[in-house]
Amino acid sequence: MPDTTAFHDLAAFTALPRVSSLALSPDGTRLVTAVQDLAADGTRYIGALWEVDPAGVRPARRLTRSGSGESAPRFLSDGTLLFLSARPDTDPGEGEEDRKEAALWSLPAGGGEAAPLLARPGGIHAYAVATGTDRIALVASLLPGAEDTAQDAALRKAREKAKVTAILHESSMIRHWDSDLGPDVPHLFTVTGAGTEPSAPIDCGAGSTLGISGAALSPDGSLAAYTVLTGTRPDELRYAVVVSDAATGKQLRTVEAPDAEFSSPAFTPDGRHLVCVRAQRITWEQSGDQTLWLVDATDGQDTGRDLLPGFDQWPGDPVVSPLPSGDGSPVVFFTAAEGGREPVFRVSAGSGDVVRLTASGAYTDVVAAPDGATLYALRSAVDGAPAPVRLDAATPDQQPEPLPCPGAVGELPGTLTEVFTSAEDGTPLRAWLVLPREASAEAPAPLLLWVHGGPQSSWNSWTWRWNPWVAAAAGYAVLLPDPALSTGYGQRMHQRGWGDWGGAPYRDVLALTDAALDRDDLDADRTAMMGGSFGGYMANWIATQTDRFRAIVTHASLWNLPAFAATTDFAPYWMRHHGDPLERTERYQRYSPHLRVAAITTPMLVVHGDKDYRVPIGEALSLWSDLTRFEVPAKFLYFPDEGHWVVKPNNSRLWYATVLSFLAHHVLGEEWRRPELV
Repeated sequence: MPDTTAFHDLAAFTALPRVSSLALSPDGTRLVTAVQDLAADGTRYIGALWEVDPAGVRPARRLTRSGSGESAPRFLSDGTLLFLSARPDTDPGEGEEDRKEAALWSLPAGGGEAAPLLARPGGIHAYAVATGTDRIALVASLLPGAEDTAQDAALRKAREKAKVTAILHESSMIRHWDSDLGPDVPHLFTVTGAGTEPSAPIDCGAGSTLGISGAALSPDGSLAAYTVLTGTRPDELRYAVVVSDAATGKQLRTVEAPDAEFSSPAFTPDGRHLVCVRAQRITWEQSGDQTLWLVDATDGQDTGRDLLPGFDQWPGDPVVSPLPSGDGSPVVFFTAAEGGREPVFRVSAGSGDVVRLTASGAYTDVVAAPDGATLYALRSAVDGAPAPVRLDAATPDQQPEPLPCPGAVGELPGTLTEVFTSAEDGTPLRAWLVLPREASAEAPAPLLLWVHGGPQSSWNSWTWRWNPWVAAAAGYAVLLPDPALSTGYGQRMHQRGWGDWGGAPYRDVLALTDAALDRDDLDADRTAMMGGSFGGYMANWIATQTDRFRAIVTHASLWNLPAFAATTDFAPYWMRHHGDPLERTERYQRYSPHLRVAAITTPMLVVHGDKDYRVPIGEALSLWSDLTRFEVPAKFLYFPDEGHWVVKPNNSRLWYATVLSFLAHHVLGEEWRRPELV
């Protein structure tokens, strides 16, 4: 084995290509993916489209190249390849800049040069295509007061000329993750004639400032469906699916319910029904649940039915097979977290039979071949970066066929195994354990406990942001636990931790840590703990409960829960779970770490981005103030231009370098080395 890998060198790790998105041509002969590469100056990633051989014989070939990059590939019914890009209309000349916003581009099926197809003054945010016609649905925004594209362009130009950035909000949602919402409002437009001269856009409805997601067109292009956030009062906000006539813009129905939220619509082959994700709305007492729902696309009296009664996991975005089953009912493919994996499943709407198609890995971007017999997807795992694969649409628990594509990460600096134990109440618990190559009974490795965010999430796939193999290259074992509230272990696992953040999840994390440390190749005297978002909350909570760890890294973390309740970007969801801190305070009193700061003695590294609106910077500022006030050994790594995630390449490198330097100092006893450039 080589002594070094890409994970031993942060510059090499940052430069690894990253694969995302997948699109299949209508005849099933062309498969296209997007690959992000590090720009020449090392400051950003640039996407390009690559064609992958569906048969897995020919090497992948690059289709696009520009300074601004390309993303979101889709095929029109005639085989034309569409994509989004902010590249200029022609090759940039001296001093010519890229567009500020993305436009829709086309690349002819028979080859040739890409050309701009559709542009909007505020850019095109997302789009969908009809499999049987040339109709396109696109998500684009209009400023208040604008009734058409010309008025929108004039208003934008006037704001820019006056250097006005102010936004007047009239609804509760004003920020989301790392984006400021408004002043423009997203609409869903449809156009035809995309292969020649696009028609005038038809406005099929506006969303909220939060946006429109999950846009879909029926195969014949007659209907459009999309997800919006409905309601005006904060406690009324919920996701619903709107169906419109794609030719006239008339809204035909809204799929909604008082106790549920609907999203991710997909049309059946005949265009008469929709398959949606239906999520039960959470309450103080009850964690939400999730299933797939079949509902009539236009009949507002049809309340729909559950496609997965008794299925105990949470299904994701549905993909409807182009061909129905033998009894004429739709066949639906979906993914769902399950036991530290995320398999592809198949369900027949007629029989209700559910088949798990894959035995390992985590899958995204599932697409079905025209004959419904073959699927393509991106497969990743904790020990494998996303890559395209082919699988049979009916065979249970198969190992998919990998397809040649850029994005290989090379040799890993260790191995992956699992840890199992039981919770205090007897619930089975599991975690992934990343082991460095050199770990042995004679040379036990120090252990890093990494708790995932969410909290309703799972360690089941590859991550570029918190990559455990970088830590393994530095000699650490990394424990990735799935405690109470994690997905993939049934509804009871959610309910065990509901409203009990510092209870069952905390005890599960420590139980799995103790189980891992029973191994003779791990050093129980050299341990540290890390977490981001909910994992950051757990880092703060653990710091107040025990001094067993030599160091703790807390990223984008919740600290003062009552203050957080009113400043997070979607306060209504939080308050449904934890209560209004002005009226129902018991969960805040029981589990807010800030009330227990005096108990902290463990050295802590605080990390936060100023553009984080999910967990606002005030949480880090409050935590930092409290740590310094109580003289806890601590450092604060602050990113003025990052949000909930640290994604810019050089910032990401500094994140890893600072974390590893902090751990080396406190866990390994090395001299503190301040990373360069900070």
